[in-house]
Amino acid sequence: MSHMKELVKLMKELNDQLAYCMRCGTCQSVCPLFAQTGHEADVARGKLALLDGLVQEMFKNPKGVYERLNRCLLCGSCAANCPSGVKVLDIFIKARAILTGYMGLPWAKRFILRGMLSHPEAFDRFAQWALIFQKLFARPVNDKLGTSCARFGSSLLSGRHFIPLAPEPFHRRIPSLNTKAGSSEIKVAFFVGCLIDKIFPNIAQATLDVLSYHGVGVFLPENQGCCGIPAISSGDTMTFNRLVRYNLDQFDSSDFDYLITSCATCTSTIKKIWPMMVQHDYGDIKTRVENIAQKTLDINHFLVSKIGLKTDTIKKPENIKLVTYHDPCHLKKSLGVSSEPRALIKANGHYRLQEMPDADACCGMGGSFNLQYYKISSDIGKLKLESIKTSGCSIVATGCPACMIQIADMISQSGDSITVKHPVEIYADSLKD
Repeated sequence: MSHMKELVKLMKELNDQLAYCMRCGTCQSVCPLFAQTGHEADVARGKLALLDGLVQEMFKNPKGVYERLNRCLLCGSCAANCPSGVKVLDIFIKARAILTGYMGLPWAKRFILRGMLSHPEAFDRFAQWALIFQKLFARPVNDKLGTSCARFGSSLLSGRHFIPLAPEPFHRRIPSLNTKAGSSEIKVAFFVGCLIDKIFPNIAQATLDVLSYHGVGVFLPENQGCCGIPAISSGDTMTFNRLVRYNLDQFDSSDFDYLITSCATCTSTIKKIWPMMVQHDYGDIKTRVENIAQKTLDINHFLVSKIGLKTDTIKKPENIKLVTYHDPCHLKKSLGVSSEPRALIKANGHYRLQEMPDADACCGMGGSFNLQYYKISSDIGKLKLESIKTSGCSIVATGCPACMIQIADMISQSGDSITVKHPVEIYADSLKD
């Protein structure tokens, strides 16, 4: 009964927000999916028109409505450019929650989300088993990027060049940490995130190195959980709510000034989606979420606005590396963070930043969208690759590990000699000189 009441509340919120859409079509000009398909149903305006009659359509053709809602990258391009200020991402996420609440989760998603992701320790054990078997099913294809491809035919991995699981996840390297604030007089909590923990542990290490250099105390709790974005993107509010509560318990136990992450998606989820989805919770959950959301900052933003960068003013022309930067959608469009990661890159005297055309155009990853619609995802990714190559760079940097995976896939398949880095890795390198 409580679940149905929650669905009714979500439905009312949905109807209230839909009233703001003027059907002007501005979203058509910025939607990366519409640019590929030209289908009105793929653009925000088309989906919003569909959702106007969601109550009736949900009973007539719930699967059809759900499939059309899933054909969305959740990149936020439409919301960022909407003249009416329609919160399109909020609407789509709530609509997915309503439909999943009505239809239930498919068994595969139920197993992944509720069987593993909602239980962090079980998820870590599964990843350890996957690490053992990945050598049997994957073979290296690009040593410079560290990408692999499937040894055998696979509907999920066929045609992809992917970055495999790291030999040692970050939580094995450094299970926990609790250091006092140093010269900065600031202490942060560090939310690592699944992709950084299991695929890009060097980003987490670079983050800790930078924080240590600047005298920032760090609280790093054991057994961190997922931020919940895969669950809420699939409409699974049960797993999402469980993970929010789990993470609140992990991080509420220690005093810190800010919660920082090096993952654009985790930052956006904690700062924007957590407060949006827990507003009807009873008890102190709503207050706790709002408090931690206010403290949450992307690592680039934190270093520039709260700490101040050490700038390497000595340029060495013979060693200069040309680097370009891709703006992750969740960082620039959702959080307005764009100049800060560029500042980290410029702080390293061994690098010269060369802007690419359309730096904030979506790379096409979109999380589970990439798994369900890989052809469209890769077509969008190839456009991003052309922009990257136009810059003439040898390195492309971005503040989102999911974007790093997508861009590495496109570069690896093309055979181009370009590496992918996180801005914090580039900045950390400058502090070693």
